Amino acid sequence: MGKKKTDSEMKAYLDAMADRYNNPDFIEYDPISVPHRYSLKEDIEIAGLLAATISWGDRRVIVRNGHKMLDLMGESPYDFVMSYKAGQLKSLDGFVHRTFNHDDLKYFIRALRHIYKMHGGMEKIFTLHADTSSLQPAIHKFKRIFFEIPHPQRTAKHIPDPFKGSAAKKMNMLLRWLIRKDSKGVDFGIWQSVSPSILSCPLDVHSGNIARQLGLLKRKQNDAKAVSELDNELRKLDPEDPVKYDFALFGLGISGEF
Repeated sequence: MGKKKTDSEMKAYLDAMADRYNNPDFIEYDPISVPHRYSLKEDIEIAGLLAATISWGDRRVIVRNGHKMLDLMGESPYDFVMSYKAGQLKSLDGFVHRTFNHDDLKYFIRALRHIYKMHGGMEKIFTLHADTSSLQPAIHKFKRIFFEIPHPQRTAKHIPDPFKGSAAKKMNMLLRWLIRKDSKGVDFGIWQSVSPSILSCPLDVHSGNIARQLGLLKRKQNDAKAVSELDNELRKLDPEDPVKYDFALFGLGISGEF
């Protein structure tokens, strides 16, 4: 890369890269295409959580399995969650994406019904439990609420906990989708009660590698401490919309052009 960019050069470069990758062409091969099937807020939330949860491995397989999972639930995932009868969950039998299987999916459906009926929905949990500078405490609380009803032990690993050191990539990605106000039509921005300024970058191998090459991240592990470190740097570049740079870091990482 040559000599390290100045702060103004870094901002100009990453702004340009974010603008390049934050466009509707991004949607087709990204897991966000799954919730883009819907327009109802609750459908988007549920489809988003499910798609984010299986977001590891080949992106085309993730997208294909995400659509398959939602197809099993009929026209509206929210209607399915709120009105299914016990026997209807058999329609989910056979679903599998890597280590996420139909037993995990069935529990997710039960937990989501519990959240909408007993806790006022997903947005309310995150609104109540975010702090002034971070959504990581709210992710921790969401996991506790998600598993407060009887559940298979195997399923707990599918919701991350930043308080146990996780980078919580999948949840941070979901929160970007639901909270970030996007003029390009990629992210939904349907949660008006939470500020995009406290979102965290969904840190993975691609974004982490590029962030380190750019000098934005020194920590070697992609964990909760690295997320906090990267947050500090990205918020200097854009205090109001720091996670727009996820498009730049991830796009540069998967394109191989950097």
